[in-house]
Amino acid sequence: MIEQIEQKANYCLNCKVKPCSQKGCPLNNNIPDFIQALKKEEYIEAYKILSETTVLPGVCGRICPHEKQCQGSCVRGIKGEPVSIGELEAYVFDKVHELGYNLSDCYEKKEKTNKKVAIIGGGPAGLTCAGFLAKEGINVTIYDKYDYLGGLLVFGIPEFRLPKEIVKATVKDILDLGIEVKYNKELGKDFELKDIEDQYDAIFLSIGANVSSKMGVEGEELKGVYGGNELLEYNLHPEYTNKKVIVVGGGNVAMDCARTINKLGAKEVTVVYRRAEEQMPAERKEILDAKNEGIKFAFQNNIVKIIGQDKVEKVELIKTDLIKKEGESRLVPVNIENSNYQVDVDYIVMALGSKPQEYVKDLGLKLNKWGNIEVDDEYKTSNPKIYSGGDLAGMKGTVAWAAKSGRETAKNIIKSI
Repeated sequence: MIEQIEQKANYCLNCKVKPCSQKGCPLNNNIPDFIQALKKEEYIEAYKILSETTVLPGVCGRICPHEKQCQGSCVRGIKGEPVSIGELEAYVFDKVHELGYNLSDCYEKKEKTNKKVAIIGGGPAGLTCAGFLAKEGINVTIYDKYDYLGGLLVFGIPEFRLPKEIVKATVKDILDLGIEVKYNKELGKDFELKDIEDQYDAIFLSIGANVSSKMGVEGEELKGVYGGNELLEYNLHPEYTNKKVIVVGGGNVAMDCARTINKLGAKEVTVVYRRAEEQMPAERKEILDAKNEGIKFAFQNNIVKIIGQDKVEKVELIKTDLIKKEGESRLVPVNIENSNYQVDVDYIVMALGSKPQEYVKDLGLKLNKWGNIEVDDEYKTSNPKIYSGGDLAGMKGTVAWAAKSGRETAKNIIKSI
């Protein structure tokens, strides 16, 4: 293992331009420098370099879409294989913890100020915001609806992609910076914004947006139609043995649902995606893993109707063609007339994106046309004391982009309070 890591680290050219960092990484991690430290077996130094820009290296090293981000911009990848940046990042996190160090060892301790900030939601954005505030001496309190932190890192990403022990170690690292947590406190149920607004100098809303979007087709309300986000969050799966399941969507949530359902014993799992395979937003590795596990794919197919009496019995699909359309950056799917056909199915899982909870409309904050909380360039909402980030504010849907919104919000809060 160590020899392989050394080999992969030495493969890095230590580019001065750093396209992997500047162009590929949402967090702009200093990738060449941390790899240089790794080459010298200076693991703590490598971790310190990463910790300047992220508090989630053990997570992002495992689940980021590296092929589309850092590794997709790697100079080595122009004529061959890119540097295995994700694997090296994860290795640094694991090695440092194996040596008995953690995040708090990477920062110069600062005296506590009298400033107080509340973070509502302990997912990637909230944890990152909390970490970067705490290391500057701000008193941080996280409110979370569960009795654990991590958000989608725990419920949205299966164990086979991100071990829960890694999430626990990451959360512990961040909390060890001196952060208070109020567990089992759900916004809109256990407390309201007005209940705590006067107690803090700023509030960061990062409760995510985990209500599954629907297709708007006939039969969506039948028993046996599930939202992918809810299935992963609440883990309330039906019995899949000898059942045929269709998962609709082309992102990583669709892949996670399909692979999870397959591992739970479904007879047949098919991913239906209305565009071509090369247009799927899911990471290539996840698609290949799903195929290798026996999951079927129906590309350029669209669901037009779900059929059944009280529960799902069949689904009607239609084939699609892809055309160029003015104003669109990618080919647009259009239904091919008279190409309809029906297949038997027991369950249908919608993994088409997500939207915020209904109670977000009652927070008294301005929303955009998609129902996300509207923020300015500093992540401030229509209430200047309240900030928002991650999925709730409509950020790009990866952990790294959510984390970036949390980090940048922390910087803006520090400037303003």
